[in-house]
Amino acid sequence: MSGLPSAKRFVFAETSEAPPGGGARRLEVFVPEVLDPQYGMYIWPCAVVLAQYVWFYRNAIRGKTILEIGAGASLPGIVAAKCGARVILSDGAETPNCLDNCRLNCQINNLEDVPVVGLTWGQISPDLVLLPQIDIILGSDVFYEPKDFEDILITIFYLMQKNPHVLFWTTYQERSADWSIEALLYKWNLKCVHIPLKTFNANEQHLAGSSLPGSHTVHMMIITLRTSIPSATNS
Repeated sequence: MSGLPSAKRFVFAETSEAPPGGGARRLEVFVPEVLDPQYGMYIWPCAVVLAQYVWFYRNAIRGKTILEIGAGASLPGIVAAKCGARVILSDGAETPNCLDNCRLNCQINNLEDVPVVGLTWGQISPDLVLLPQIDIILGSDVFYEPKDFEDILITIFYLMQKNPHVLFWTTYQERSADWSIEALLYKWNLKCVHIPLKTFNANEQHLAGSSLPGSHTVHMMIITLRTSIPSATNS
């Protein structure tokens, strides 16, 4: 891509197992590699897997309102926007460099009308309260620091109280056998369903033209209110 020699190129392509419904058969997204101490600025394996899930269900998300939390490099959100969803990108209000990176990535991918907001997990801020009705929340590798787990779920619970049918699509990388949010999900009246990677063609070491997923163990799950009925697409 001209002017961006260090940009990563991700190519999402239709396969014979893609769900019916028409739409684009191929999508290119460019994300610049930013050298910054904020690890939220990098593309991690989880982001590629979640973006693949978004691409696989691109016909179901068209016209839906989607919020990506902890967006950073914002690959899943950008894919959703390019597939016809109304997307809002967010990252920590205290990390303006991450928010600027979201805006830069939108500009590079010709998505000038995607709003970027600062949301700090665990805080009921005016920007959180003023969000429109949300259908789907995206979060790739947000369960990284255990100290943040409950704050993330507080934010998710608040949004689900306002939007009872919202789905939280999230991926996480297995880094420790002690990793668990089960008790916190129960505490906040939430539940999760694990989605096998093979069901959306993500069980490959090379995905979307990228070797990032590699041999990493990445999991996909959908979190909902305990009282709602989980669905892969909420269609």
